[in-house]
Amino acid sequence: MFASRTFTRRTGLKTLAAATLAVAGMGSALAADAYPDKPLTMIVPFSAGGTTDILARIVGQALGQELGQTIIIENKPGAGGNIGAQQASRAKADGYTLFMGTVGTHAINQALYKKLPYDPAKDFAPLSRVANVPNLLVAHPSRPYKTVQEMIAYAKKHPGEVTYGSPGSGASPHVSGALFQSMTGAELTHVPYKGSAPAISDLLGNQIAVMFDNMPSAIQHVRSGKLRPIAVTTAKRSPELPDVPTIAEAGVPGYEATSWFGLWAVAGTPAPILTKLQTALTKVLKDPAVAKKIADQGGEVVIETPAQFDAFIKSEAAKWGKVVKESGAEV
Repeated sequence: MFASRTFTRRTGLKTLAAATLAVAGMGSALAADAYPDKPLTMIVPFSAGGTTDILARIVGQALGQELGQTIIIENKPGAGGNIGAQQASRAKADGYTLFMGTVGTHAINQALYKKLPYDPAKDFAPLSRVANVPNLLVAHPSRPYKTVQEMIAYAKKHPGEVTYGSPGSGASPHVSGALFQSMTGAELTHVPYKGSAPAISDLLGNQIAVMFDNMPSAIQHVRSGKLRPIAVTTAKRSPELPDVPTIAEAGVPGYEATSWFGLWAVAGTPAPILTKLQTALTKVLKDPAVAKKIADQGGEVVIETPAQFDAFIKSEAAKWGKVVKESGAEV
């Protein structure tokens, strides 16, 4: 009799638990059906006018149209993207806060900074990589070097005089410069900013000498003749600047650095909402008009499932952790 009562009680508890899960599941499904019923916010961890911001605005406008809601771009620059990433990580997990992150925020910074105010793996729900972007080594036209070898020779003759700006410590342009130093022996001086836009502004004003900048924020100034292109950081030349050599072919064999950008939701966002977001994002990235806008900036669209993106992030964290260690880069 006792055993029978125990069995009945356990069975009742299991039934109650199953019913509770079913109700919760129905609630999530209903929330996903109604989602989104108000504007979304996309946090960009760098200043307006930089590559992350440019891509966020291209993707954000198209994604908002697909979802039927406005997506507000909120720039939160500082600390190599850490300030914006921290704010996004603490947002409500309801699908109304998205984060346009980078190789810096999710792969480089954890090796470069002793402690991050967020966990790149646990605090975010990956949706998809958005684009790969070459970095472009550019100089102010008044500088006395036009090639990679001339720049190396000048830097060795004038140690520390060649200053290079970046969107912040840990951003790919910073690590690209650090990798260049470690592979060439040229002594450069890093000058971090709160985004590409203010760094480019100082480069245009000849306040700094060069940048290993993401191509979208530099290419317009190259096309106008205001900046001198020296080389691209990728293994192959860019279709947008086919006459500009790679750093590897210009005399630094094995050199390669590529920036990438992706979109995340906040960890804990209900699965049906994540699915809705990822489906909409995939449709947007397949749109030829969106792909052309990104290509015109020197970028290449990448479409992944959340699982593929997550695996890619882990591989990048391992890769760049090794590069940071070997290059001696530090904040």
